[in-house]
Amino acid sequence: MLRKFFRKYLPSNESIRQNRHIARFGTLLLHPNLWHLNRRSVSGGVAAGLFAGLVPGSNPVQFAVAALLAVAFRVNLPVALVVTLYTNPLTIVPLYLLAYEYGKLLVGGDASFTPEPEFDWSHLSHWLEVWLAWLLSLGKPLAVGLIALALTLAAAGYALVQIAWRAHVVLAWRRRRRRRATNDSR
Repeated sequence: MLRKFFRKYLPSNESIRQNRHIARFGTLLLHPNLWHLNRRSVSGGVAAGLFAGLVPGSNPVQFAVAALLAVAFRVNLPVALVVTLYTNPLTIVPLYLLAYEYGKLLVGGDASFTPEPEFDWSHLSHWLEVWLAWLLSLGKPLAVGLIALALTLAAAGYALVQIAWRAHVVLAWRRRRRRRATNDSR
């Protein structure tokens, strides 16, 4: 059902081949899995999007990383791009705090998250030094945590889509079998 819905909005193979923007990349963007909706391609696109969503930077940077991952692993490109949007101004702070705590758990140590130093106009140079020290204190746990959380979310997203897709197919088979059995009994 969802597959048929999304298929209406995805471009056809012919329109992809004739698009002048895609033609610039030659055959790089013409692999069928980049545009088709199948279990492997969609679950890989979700994984690529979840991983790229935690790349530091704005949406264009995350889109570029998602596109590179989708092309490299030959997974659904539109799905990878759309999934990166889970990081937005409302979710980025909790995700980074979670990544910091995750990284702290992996790296070890007893450092606790200290709040950002308050801005002080009167002592701007001193505030800048304190702020830079605070930022560097977050560095290793945050960097390790971002990578670990991105890998965890990508693996979980891949597995969940695989399981949900398989469950949907099995339920559709069962419904079809029941419908055929009731039609044959008439």
